[in-house]
Amino acid sequence: MQRSTLPPILLRGIFPAALAVFSACPLFAQPAPQEHLVSPQVLQQQAQSVSETRAQNIRTVTDFLSTPVAERALRDAHFDPVQVQTAVPTLSDQELSNLAARATGAQQQFSAGYLSQSMLTLIIVLIAVIIIVAIIH
Repeated sequence: MQRSTLPPILLRGIFPAALAVFSACPLFAQPAPQEHLVSPQVLQQQAQSVSETRAQNIRTVTDFLSTPVAERALRDAHFDPVQVQTAVPTLSDQELSNLAARATGAQQQFSAGYLSQSMLTLIIVLIAVIIIVAIIH
């Protein structure tokens, strides 16, 4: 009986080629572990921090505008203090941050005696105008 030459060809040529094709195929490759650039915990902490900062800025501006001096200044300028205070949460984060810093600075300067009553009144009215202009746009 004569042996066939086909099996050595299979073992030397086709089998290694098929093995190379199957090992290169992504279907059989092991998936790489997924690595997130930012973990969900970090994202949650950042979102909570932004939310807390926003809430603090809203409180700062609202508290500043709810003082008796501010309410009187707003009424004298023909603004409704309740409407101005209600509009504060509709401001953007950047606008809130800016106004909160200005309100805090004005309160500190007034308490230290650097601002007169009339200057504080002017600052209060300007903050109200900024809020109204920001809402309109």
